[in-house]
Amino acid sequence: MDARIGEWQERFAKAEPTEVLAYFAGEFGNKICLSSSMGLEDQVLMHMLIKINPQFRIITLDTGRLFPETLNLIHKTNKEYNTNLEVFFPDYRQVEKMVHEKGMNLFYESVENRKLCCHIRKIEPLKRALQNMDAWITGIRKDQTLNRFNTQMVEWDETYNIVKINPLYRWTEKMVWDYIHANHVPYNELHDKGFPSIGCQPCTRAVAPGEDTRAGRWWWEDQGHKECGLHVKET
Repeated sequence: MDARIGEWQERFAKAEPTEVLAYFAGEFGNKICLSSSMGLEDQVLMHMLIKINPQFRIITLDTGRLFPETLNLIHKTNKEYNTNLEVFFPDYRQVEKMVHEKGMNLFYESVENRKLCCHIRKIEPLKRALQNMDAWITGIRKDQTLNRFNTQMVEWDETYNIVKINPLYRWTEKMVWDYIHANHVPYNELHDKGFPSIGCQPCTRAVAPGEDTRAGRWWWEDQGHKECGLHVKET
C-alpha cells in the first residue's frame, strides 16, 4: 500500500478535486465514504460527490452536544439533495460513565478531559463508521491549522488503518466560499454569525474580526491543542 500511496500522491498532487473524487470513487467502489462534520468543505465535497454518484456513502457524527443549527443542516441537506446521511452516535454507556465520573462539562477542566470527551463522542463513533471501509474522504485543508500544514492529497491514516483522501487540501477559504455561493450549496447559518469553525456547542464560540479561524474552538486551551484527534495520530 505504501507504494500506491506514493504513486497517488504524485499523480494527484495538483489535480482538481472532481478528478480526484471521480477516480477514487471508481477505484474503491462501495469501500469508500465521505466523513462530514457538516462544515463548509464537507458540503462542497458532498455536492461534488452526489454529481458523481447520487448514492455515495456519506457519514456524519452526532456527538450529543451539537448546535441546533448543525442538526438542522443535516435535515436540510438530506431534503435538498435527496440524500440519507448516515448519522453515528457515541456509545451511551461510555458517555454515561464519563459524565458520572467527571461531570457534564469535564472538558473545561483539563486538556486530558477534553480529549477523553472527544475520544468517546467522536473518535470511537468514527472508528465504527469506517469499519469495512478501505478509504475515506475528508475536507481537510493545509491552511486550516499548523497541524494540517503537511497534509497531502492522499495519505495513509495510521489511527484508522485506512487510505485518507483530502481533495481540497490546496484550496483556500475563499475558494471554498466561492464554490458554496456559485453552486448554492447549503451551509451552517452560524458561519454568518462569526463562527468560521463549528464543533460541539460548549466547545465553540464566535471569533472577532481578524482572529484565527480556529480561535473559537476550545478557546480556553493553548493554541497547540486545537485538534479533537480525528485527524491527528492519537498519543
